[in-house]
Amino acid sequence: MRKVTVAKKILIANEEFANQNRRFLSQRKIPCLNVISSPGSGKTTILAKTITTLKGKVKIGVIEGDIQTDIDLQRIQATGAPAVQINTEGACHLSAAQISAALHKLPVDDLDLIIIENVGNLVCPSALDLGETAKIAVLSVPEGDDKPAKYPAIFSRASVVLINKIDLLGVTNFDIEKVNADILKLNKGVKIYPLSAKTGEGMQPWCNWLEGIAAKRKQ
Repeated sequence: MRKVTVAKKILIANEEFANQNRRFLSQRKIPCLNVISSPGSGKTTILAKTITTLKGKVKIGVIEGDIQTDIDLQRIQATGAPAVQINTEGACHLSAAQISAALHKLPVDDLDLIIIENVGNLVCPSALDLGETAKIAVLSVPEGDDKPAKYPAIFSRASVVLINKIDLLGVTNFDIEKVNADILKLNKGVKIYPLSAKTGEGMQPWCNWLEGIAAKRKQ
C-alpha cells in the first residue's frame, strides 16, 4: 500500500510540473517535441541533421537526456544550436521537473522550437507527461519490424514516427509496409516519415513538418 501511495505522489508532482511547462511554453507560443526511442536508433544523428537542414529557417533549442555523459550534447552543440544537458544518474526517463529547470536555461525567447531528446527507452518515457506539445517516436531498421506490436504505447501516442536508417533496408528483413500497417492500426492520425539521417534521404518531408509546426508560433 505504501508503494502505491508513493508512486501516486510522484505522478501527481510530475503532472504539476508538466502543467507548469505547458503554460510556460504556451505563453511564449513555442512548440516542444519529446523524442522517444530505443538506444542506438539514431535520435542524436537525426537531430543534428535536422538542425543543420533547418538552419536559417527554424531556431531550435535542444534538451539532451542521458543516464550519463554529455557525448550527445557535444554533437548538438557542434551544430551551433543551444542545448542543455540532463543526466538522470540511472533513471530510465526524464521528468517534468527536470524539463522545467532546463527550459529556464535555454534562450527560449529567441527560439522557434524546442526538442527534447529523452533517455533511450521505448517504455517509461512514453507514459510520462513532460508538458510537451507532441511526442515523436523513432524506430530504426536494425531494431526489427516487430517493435510497434511489442511496444504499442509510444506508437499509439506519437504524433510522428520516424523510421530511421532506411539505407539498410536492402540488407535486413525489415518489412516497412508491415511496420506502417501496424503503426496505423494503433494510431490512424500519425504521420510516418521513413528517412536516413546518415544519407539525408527522406529528411525533407520531416523538416517540412517541423517548419509548419514552428510557423504557427509566428501567426
